[in-house]
Amino acid sequence: MLDRATFAEVIKNTPLIALDLIVRDAEGRALVGLRRNQPAKGYWFTPGGRIYKNERLDDAFRRISRQELGVALERSQARLLGLYEHIYDDNVFNADFGTHYVVNGYEVQLDAALVPEAFATQHHDARWMTIEGLLASAEVHENTKAYFRN
Repeated sequence: MLDRATFAEVIKNTPLIALDLIVRDAEGRALVGLRRNQPAKGYWFTPGGRIYKNERLDDAFRRISRQELGVALERSQARLLGLYEHIYDDNVFNADFGTHYVVNGYEVQLDAALVPEAFATQHHDARWMTIEGLLASAEVHENTKAYFRN
């Protein structure tokens, strides 16, 4: 883990590589959480996280799914949707620079009964939304909607 000052410099000067988990239940609804932190604070967003230096994709996938969903999933259980670019005017430090993510979007299916407590570390709340409702909502971030527009 990087100290705050070093991480701020990284955010200021480089893109971050991340994984987002597009989680669907058997009915096709998507799991979203209300973000606590910048960027995208106050918006409904998919679970996910950044990949650490020297962390293999399979290891990052297991770690992020365990942290965000409370269950360690294998990347082989998911379908790669592709690469997405998330560019924000703000950052977690509320400093005067933006954040740039290059995100690997992976779709997974989970039981709707699982609304993980782990999700609460980065989110105020979690909910399952229909795709139609998600796309129509002004409270769902555009970067999340992009996963469902194809």
